[in-house]
Amino acid sequence: MTSDKPATIEMKAALKSGRPRLKDIAFLSGMSITTVSKALNDAADISGKTKQRVQAIAKQIGYRPNRAGIRLRTGKTNVICLILNTEEGAMGMTSPLVNGISDIIGTTNYHLVVKPYDLSQDPLEAVKYVVETGAADGIIMSRTEPNDNRVKYLNDAGFPFVSHGRTDMGIEHAYYDFDNGSYAKLAVQYLINRGRKNIGLISPPDSLTFARHMNSGFISELENHSMLEIPIRNISIDSSFDEMMAEIERIMRSKHPLDGIVCASANSAIAAISAVELVGLTMAKDVDLVAKESFELLNRFRPNLYVIPENFRTAGRHLLKMILAIIDGEDPAKHQILEAPIAASPPSKS
Repeated sequence: MTSDKPATIEMKAALKSGRPRLKDIAFLSGMSITTVSKALNDAADISGKTKQRVQAIAKQIGYRPNRAGIRLRTGKTNVICLILNTEEGAMGMTSPLVNGISDIIGTTNYHLVVKPYDLSQDPLEAVKYVVETGAADGIIMSRTEPNDNRVKYLNDAGFPFVSHGRTDMGIEHAYYDFDNGSYAKLAVQYLINRGRKNIGLISPPDSLTFARHMNSGFISELENHSMLEIPIRNISIDSSFDEMMAEIERIMRSKHPLDGIVCASANSAIAAISAVELVGLTMAKDVDLVAKESFELLNRFRPNLYVIPENFRTAGRHLLKMILAIIDGEDPAKHQILEAPIAASPPSKS
């Protein structure tokens, strides 16, 4: 055949046996099965024109590689497993992170599988399942802890992985992280410039590494200005919306109400705003709030908030590129990115 589009009769003849196979593409393209296989796997010794032609035919006839066959031939699954907890808030990182991964993975021979777990489960069990069953070639995971037993397990097993977040355990591993310490410092600086004196932080859970970074930046910047925090101790961003709202309402009705709030998530920001307004106070007049998010929605909800972007979609793209490089044999320690927060333009003062 010489046409770029296989004739209908020839296509029907090739597919009469049922599920499209490599040899069907070979027949329709006039190429050998070896060439077709290399073209579909993006081999370096196959020309771009040949790859385009083979891939076009494969798409037309609905060819899908046999995963079991690939694993038998290569020992690889061509699968990346994303391990995520299922209790992220509606404005959490799951959706943009998956979108970022999807931006890149669709141009490769890899497929994404998401393995969920909830906060009542040991996250190590999800990791062990993937490794022990050989369900994927690499793992992307989040919610890292300073001494994370998943990182130790994967490092000891020599299994490719990357994490959204850092650890503090002396193991050099690949990660993409947001500089939450610097974020907290920027937030406190903004609130002090607004004249705020009673500032509190709705923090991540203490068990997570980024809580340590954020709290450290928050306290150090307050100390730089000889100020003390107003403690918000009974909640974290993992708390329910009602729990966060009730605790902020309690503090706002106390003898030392907040006039500045730093939030570690968009959900906690909305809960705090709801509590502030419930007690009859006005945002930006009585209370200022700083938050970070990936959705660009908070300023539409309340234009007078100071919002610093944390782009989870960008994080997803980087994490996918990292894990593919590590699977190909690159040193994980060479794949470490710490994203610096970019100070946003302050909202108009009320």
